[in-house]
Amino acid sequence: MNYAKLQQDYTRNVIGYSALGIILSTCLGSIAILRLLMGGSGLLEVFLIAMVVIVCSAHNLAILTVQKPALIFRLLLISTVVSLLIIIATLF
Repeated sequence: MNYAKLQQDYTRNVIGYSALGIILSTCLGSIAILRLLMGGSGLLEVFLIAMVVIVCSAHNLAILTVQKPALIFRLLLISTVVSLLIIIATLF
């Protein structure tokens, strides 16, 4: 599926996908933070933890403040990618 089709589907079903998005963003974010804390608590880890918290919170905030579906979708993608990259990076 391409980006435009995913965004269009998200826009049509924004209520249901918002609930799933909150769960996904929060779960992946918490796993990323857990993995970072398992690696230590240096300055880099603290910065990455702050970044994860900010992007996950931005996504949740966009849903709670009823922003446009396109913005919510983009923030969900950003939150998911950031969390997944950190999770993958901490595995090695």
